[in-house]
Amino acid sequence: MEKRKKPKFNIGDTVVITIYGTVGKVTDVKWLDGLHVYEINKSEGLYLETSLQMLSEYDGKLLEKEQIDIEYKYFFGDLVQVKGYGSDLFKVVGFRTEIWRYKEDAWEDVIYELSRIKDGEWLEAGEEELTLVADSDSADTFIQKLGLLFSANKEVKPSVNLEKKSHQPRAGEKEELRKIHQKRMTIDNLLDLYNDYRILYKWFKDEEYAHVMRVILRKLSMLVNNDGKSHV
Repeated sequence: MEKRKKPKFNIGDTVVITIYGTVGKVTDVKWLDGLHVYEINKSEGLYLETSLQMLSEYDGKLLEKEQIDIEYKYFFGDLVQVKGYGSDLFKVVGFRTEIWRYKEDAWEDVIYELSRIKDGEWLEAGEEELTLVADSDSADTFIQKLGLLFSANKEVKPSVNLEKKSHQPRAGEKEELRKIHQKRMTIDNLLDLYNDYRILYKWFKDEEYAHVMRVILRKLSMLVNNDGKSHV
């Protein structure tokens, strides 16, 4: 078996990629088809020994390394709306920067990867297409409040057997107190949700927000006026 020769460069060496005139560090050394190939700066590409040279031995011209500062407007977990998707809510699940360089022009695009709350549909959108609804710290709370709109119509079935109510006054009192507490909590949460949508409507003037506000007010009216008695 042919003895494998020692690689010219080692992990950690600072080298010049001579075909580009750029500087980098060796981050991996591989043996392929009888040749050593090198990974530079953990990039996907691999370089042959003939295309590399130690920085201390390089006499050619080095290209200046471009420093790019990207400011991200949205982050993981933020709740946003997307232009063209109405009042649908999306959560930021990832983002990336695409860097474009041409002879006469240069720019960077920030692309956000999103997941729609109601069905998990995946979507990509540019920063200019997004509007922040709630940051990552308050996103889950906002979504929980939103869920009250769908649960407020459901009546909670009493767990106390009405036929035995007269024999279990304490159990009946506990059930009544539980209902009162649940009703107050629902009213408080619906008021918070109403205020959230009032702010959104004030910002965006979207009629869908006004519709949700009217729905919330109807539910509040039903809860406040319902005293548990039958009216003819």
